[in-house]
Amino acid sequence: MLQVEQLNQYYGSSHTLRGVSLAVEKGQCLTLLGRNGVGKTTLLKCLMGVLPVAKGSVTLNGRNITKLKPHERAASGIAYVPQGREIFARLTVEENLLMGMATRSGKKASAIKGEVYELFPVLKEMLQRRGGDLSGGQQQQLAIARALLAEPQLIILDEPTEGIQPSIIKDIERVIRLLRQRGDIGILLCEQYFDFARALADKFVVLSRGEVVASGTHDQMECEDVKRHLAV
Repeated sequence: MLQVEQLNQYYGSSHTLRGVSLAVEKGQCLTLLGRNGVGKTTLLKCLMGVLPVAKGSVTLNGRNITKLKPHERAASGIAYVPQGREIFARLTVEENLLMGMATRSGKKASAIKGEVYELFPVLKEMLQRRGGDLSGGQQQQLAIARALLAEPQLIILDEPTEGIQPSIIKDIERVIRLLRQRGDIGILLCEQYFDFARALADKFVVLSRGEVVASGTHDQMECEDVKRHLAV
């Protein structure tokens, strides 16, 4: 579904990503691991077109999207839940959800129902509350729900457990499992919490200093080489 080949990116004179390659398949979860500051969020922003790619390619379902703008990538089937959630604090929960439907022409507000409320029932109870009044965990659920309403083929999640209480982490894990089981969406999960990532991963990639230093299947995540690159 998503193919990244030899991606390079620079920040001024700093070479932030060095020949990164990875692939995300439909119905699978690829976890992106690494310490803080190794280039994980930079990579995700490059995949969404928020940051430019200096060299290399990004392909979605056989289509080269390397030069597309962020809204064009969203329209092509990529949804992005950024680190920090970035919901619209002054808009209501319902209005935030409507923003997630911006790429779906002809859809009415009444279409916000069904699966998204089954996945996140708390949101149905808070439709008229402002996003900024929600707890951090509720905002994270809102951010994921908003992304799913775009009906993406690929969803990118950047540190979804950061600053979230354990009970909501379990809810987010449950939702990601259900999306995998559904089988029609690819998931790229960037995560610091190793146990959370391991529980969901089909495959993994480890970054260090902007390079891929380890990759493999779920069964290989426990190896000492992987843990060495994650230890503080």
